[in-house]
Amino acid sequence: MGLLDRLSGLLGLRKKEVHVLCLGLDNSGKTTIINKLKPSNAQSQDIVPTIGFSIEKFKSSSLSFTVFDMSGQGRYRNLWEHYYKEGQAIIFVIDSSDRLRMVVAKEELDTLLNHPGDRSKKILLRFMSTSVLPVFSSKSFMVSDIKHRRIPILFFANKMDLRDAVTSVKVSQLLCLENIKDKPWHICASDAIKGEGLQEGVDWLQDQIQAVKT
Repeated sequence: MGLLDRLSGLLGLRKKEVHVLCLGLDNSGKTTIINKLKPSNAQSQDIVPTIGFSIEKFKSSSLSFTVFDMSGQGRYRNLWEHYYKEGQAIIFVIDSSDRLRMVVAKEELDTLLNHPGDRSKKILLRFMSTSVLPVFSSKSFMVSDIKHRRIPILFFANKMDLRDAVTSVKVSQLLCLENIKDKPWHICASDAIKGEGLQEGVDWLQDQIQAVKT
């Protein structure tokens, strides 16, 4: 921790930390988006597919975000629910050029939105196959309720620079976002490589989180 961080903490100026889940299918651009939101000197030059999940950090004007970048590969999507409890907001990324898998993205979104949780159920997680995933031994995790939480969801209709991309309005229609009545949501057209549309989304998310905190 640097001198400025210590002084900020003593003066009560340190930014509030929030936990965000970054979800979506593999190859939608989740990691590229999170990487682009970090300071330029902290950005990775080579983006590789996420195995399991990774934890990244970036800051907005008034908040410090800790992001759980969850793998969108089919074999890892069942890990998502184990981290719902940690999330104070969700970023859901869609590849707007991949029309064939838009149906799969909708299915995963519907599963997320209708996840009831089980407050009495404890799940023991043990991941030992990769160094990216921590090993939790002799520790239980509560599966948390998403369905009944008023948690803000930011959608990025990503890869808008590609020829086959559909508009964010079309993505919203294909995902039936108008049916989300009990959670604040917003969709942004984005190009993660150039960073276009990202700041608009983060600004909206910051406003929503601060509204909940106040």
